[in-house]
Amino acid sequence: MRKIYGLISALVLSISIGCSSEKKIEKSIMQVDNQKKTVVYQVFTRLFGNTNTTNKPWGTIEENGVGKFNDFTDKALKEIKDLGVTHIWYTGVPHHDVIRDYTKYGISNDDPDVVKGRAGSPYAVKDYYNVNPDLAENIENRLEEFQALIKRSHKNGLKVLIDIVPNHVARNYQSLTNPRGTKDFGADDDTSVAYHVNNNFYYVPNTPFEVPDFLNGYKPLGGENHPLSDGKFNENPAKWTGNGSRSPKPSFYDWYETVKVNYGVSPDGKKDFDELPEGFDNADYKKHFEFWKDKTVPNSWIKFRDIALYWIEKGVDGFRYDMAEMVPVEFWSYMNSSIKMKNPNAFLLAEVYNPSLYRDYIKKGKMDYLYDKVQLYDTIKHVMQGHGLTDNIPPIQEGLKDIEHHMLHFLENHDEQRIASPDFAGNALKGKPAMVVSATISTAPTMVYFGQEFGEPGTEDLGFGDPTRTSIFDYGSVPTLVRWVNNKQFDGGQSTKEELAHRDFYKRLLNFTISSEALMGEYADIHQYNRQKTLNYNQKVLSFARWSENEKLIVISNFDAIGNHRFVLEIPAEVIKKMKIKDGNYMMLDQLYQQKSFKLTVRDNIGLLTVQLAPLESYILKL
Repeated sequence: MRKIYGLISALVLSISIGCSSEKKIEKSIMQVDNQKKTVVYQVFTRLFGNTNTTNKPWGTIEENGVGKFNDFTDKALKEIKDLGVTHIWYTGVPHHDVIRDYTKYGISNDDPDVVKGRAGSPYAVKDYYNVNPDLAENIENRLEEFQALIKRSHKNGLKVLIDIVPNHVARNYQSLTNPRGTKDFGADDDTSVAYHVNNNFYYVPNTPFEVPDFLNGYKPLGGENHPLSDGKFNENPAKWTGNGSRSPKPSFYDWYETVKVNYGVSPDGKKDFDELPEGFDNADYKKHFEFWKDKTVPNSWIKFRDIALYWIEKGVDGFRYDMAEMVPVEFWSYMNSSIKMKNPNAFLLAEVYNPSLYRDYIKKGKMDYLYDKVQLYDTIKHVMQGHGLTDNIPPIQEGLKDIEHHMLHFLENHDEQRIASPDFAGNALKGKPAMVVSATISTAPTMVYFGQEFGEPGTEDLGFGDPTRTSIFDYGSVPTLVRWVNNKQFDGGQSTKEELAHRDFYKRLLNFTISSEALMGEYADIHQYNRQKTLNYNQKVLSFARWSENEKLIVISNFDAIGNHRFVLEIPAEVIKKMKIKDGNYMMLDQLYQQKSFKLTVRDNIGLLTVQLAPLESYILKL
């Protein structure tokens, strides 16, 4: 889920950053030195192994099929690992609302009037202590099947991430497998008041919930008859909706399938909990943990901490937190420090879209990584679409340099349009220079969305979901992936030549990034310098230097889909000196395909490199 915060220019974003010293930057680089880049592979679990190609709008499992935990075989996981992946994010694992009858397993039916799609949104979690029954071969053993997948993933060298959605839960939250002594959200709430610090939800007292008026011809399940689809849902008193709507009858555009969780913030914004002491943003997670040990915290904090620790005990290596900025940063200090005490290497990734909050959520909230969405992603997307300038990219890196390692890069995820979709770039090849830049410009992790490596366009209309994005709400399959899965052979046996070539590009790029020492080292922009000085070097090209003591790289990308570009790239003396390159002639070999080399001439500490770029071509040149 996303909340739009409006258009914010890169210039304005960079102004708010300003007070980090060179020593802080050097320290930041030193902290990640001797590590390697991380690559997260986000996979929509129920779609990955499904080879049924029916893809009927609003189709059932029987009609459209569904992928299972067991589809992630050793062979499948080995291929994902060999793509250059270090972490796999299994999206849609916690038990969320689904429109399927599982009552014989003790699971209550979910109401189509408050469920988006037939397969349901993974961000309307119904039971945090179990997993989506759709994903299991044996429903009664669904938790055990997921635990086996965790072990299989680890055996194949992959760390495991799952979602935690702290801001909201499904309207009908009900856990069947709570650990002993654990109560459901809302079980002890005083529903006679709008707010109490230890209520898990906010209420509209003495007023029942009403289903929203559906718009634009929408009908639950596409208009199919269903005994619970009657325009009613029993919730009395009404709870606030997940996006903060206080109306007992939310809008169709509200997150009406969810209810907002109360973290001890009153309706007028007062915080009924201790705040972190001044300067605590520089304290480590152990000090944060100690701070909260003797504090009384709201009940919802304890519930979500216990949920996270439950999954850490099950072997999960980290979490992706949905809409983290809608939850107070103090809670994250409490939650994440507790997790880090159990697993100091836990990978904690948060969805935060307000740049003014970045440093609070990293430093005070103890997040490892945040989405670099409203800056790098949005800017690169505009360049790929042909109406943005590469000139706008270097200022982003400059503005984020004190936290650049913490800003995860991506070009696709479940919220965003597929690169190859007509509303994005219309051509998967336009993602190649963007991917090179995204994956090599900083020390931050890279995230790839399953099917991206094949150029998946996401054109299917499966029901509630929106074509251009692979649907997260419906049963179906992903055509490019079906061809690669090849009847569970996971060998690309049905893939097109173009799909295999695209995957080969991703494999080369990602594997280089996770083995490169320079990409965890230093960075210098040389684009702006060449824009001022170099003939034929224009706003569709981008270049920068990356280096460490033992590896020196020049990265050059051409975002132009039709034009060749030839120029003599100049590397300024300041950068040559920092890279410790002496006067002389050097050969630089492209690391992507290992087929082309270029001569670098250094005279009087100025580097000159004659480069010719074909449309959408990139080079990672190594000295």
